[in-house]
Amino acid sequence: MIRLSVVATLIATPGLAEDLSQYGSLNPDEMTLSREIERAGRGETSMMTCAAGYMITKKGDHEDARTVFETCADAGYTGAMTWMSQLDNNGLGADYDPDAAAEWDRRAADAGDPVGMFNYGLNLLRGHGVQKDEALGREYIDTAAREGLKVAKRLQDAGYDPDEVTPDADNWKYAPLF
Repeated sequence: MIRLSVVATLIATPGLAEDLSQYGSLNPDEMTLSREIERAGRGETSMMTCAAGYMITKKGDHEDARTVFETCADAGYTGAMTWMSQLDNNGLGADYDPDAAAEWDRRAADAGDPVGMFNYGLNLLRGHGVQKDEALGREYIDTAAREGLKVAKRLQDAGYDPDEVTPDADNWKYAPLF
């Protein structure tokens, strides 16, 4: 008899529970990539959110990586700007867009990021996504080298030959369009 009353009580208990949905999510995911994507989607940024973009793109989720990186780039994170460039330059999560890639590199360079300076300098040397200007491209690369970016120094030492720092498999991208 006691067993029957315990079973009846347990069955009735969910019906007596208070509706807590009015309080929002009481146990949200923490420290997950999904949570960081949600935060970026709401326009929230932090060092952790922006760093999560790297893991998101490395797992192949380029559309969500774009959400994170673009939010972070718009908030001034220069590393996110160079990642947006990489995504646009390789057609990851959106169409291949060398103009947008060069613009992200320029923004990072203008914000003082040595990787952005190097990448924008290469864009200028090649005329990729931006009007070709070898002299200005060398200036950006020289500044990146002075900032301690080893690959920029390597490019200087190679006489600013882009083949020194990029695989020849990418040459199709950099060929003149006319």
